[in-house]
Amino acid sequence: MNTSDNLLDEFKNAWNKPNNAIAQIIIINTTVFLVMLTLSIFLKLSGGAEIYRSIEKLLMLPSDLSLFLFQPWSIITYFFLHADLFHILFNMLVLYWFGKLIVEYLGSEKVTSLYVLGGLAGGLLYLTIYNTLPFYESQQISRMLGASAGVYAIITAAATLLPNYTFHLLLIGPVRIKYIALFYIILSFSQTVGANAGGEWAHLAGAAIGYAYIRQIQKGKDIGRWVLQIISFFKSFFNQSSKIKVTHRSRSKKKAKATTEANRSISPLDNHTPKQDEIDAILDKISQKGYESLTKEEKQKLFNASKK
Repeated sequence: MNTSDNLLDEFKNAWNKPNNAIAQIIIINTTVFLVMLTLSIFLKLSGGAEIYRSIEKLLMLPSDLSLFLFQPWSIITYFFLHADLFHILFNMLVLYWFGKLIVEYLGSEKVTSLYVLGGLAGGLLYLTIYNTLPFYESQQISRMLGASAGVYAIITAAATLLPNYTFHLLLIGPVRIKYIALFYIILSFSQTVGANAGGEWAHLAGAAIGYAYIRQIQKGKDIGRWVLQIISFFKSFFNQSSKIKVTHRSRSKKKAKATTEANRSISPLDNHTPKQDEIDAILDKISQKGYESLTKEEKQKLFNASKK
């Protein structure tokens, strides 16, 4: 009993930890996978395999528009479902590796925006091609599941933001992440007429959103802000607000004044746009020694460059 309580507490702590979008996305996906796996086993053992298939179909995204109209929630639920253990393991590991870069440079909320935007874009393109292109219209009704569209958005976003950042891959060695992203994109494109054609198009849609998202961020526009606003709206129903509010005007004024003074004393580096040779030198340093070797000033320069 104590062991299960401790495990539950660990999950709660991981979930409630601030700026922890990656862990929250992984927890949601893992929980859904375990619930569906348990449901599948019990229903199949009790002769209810068809009941499980019906439940799964309601959560997967159908290619047929008439079916989709009766289950519109599936454009969201599909990217929290996975076919098997290998499927979820691969997606969550890649999300973790590339998502960490987004968190370090842009913040935790950007990972959430990218994941949801990629999933929605993948679902919309999937529906579009299966209802407009003759090659797919003639095929049988298919259904899609998996977090890959959202994960592709995060992969491509990281590669767009930090193209020369290097991962050390097992049996291969150091590889810049722009080449990893390019490999995934080419692989998906090459299989758009294969058995998983719909899924591959969803991957490409996610990748396109990841690229566009970072380019807009660099221009000072956050196209995923609405995603966070909607999530915050629903979270507000579960967050209990404090019943007692204490206000002290004089201290508030002092705090406001202190904040104003702090804003005036921002380091010139916060607004400094570094030159390309500075950025190249910083990226070379990351490739050789890793991100942790950067000084605070170098990290700030890199972040400023990403906003251009």
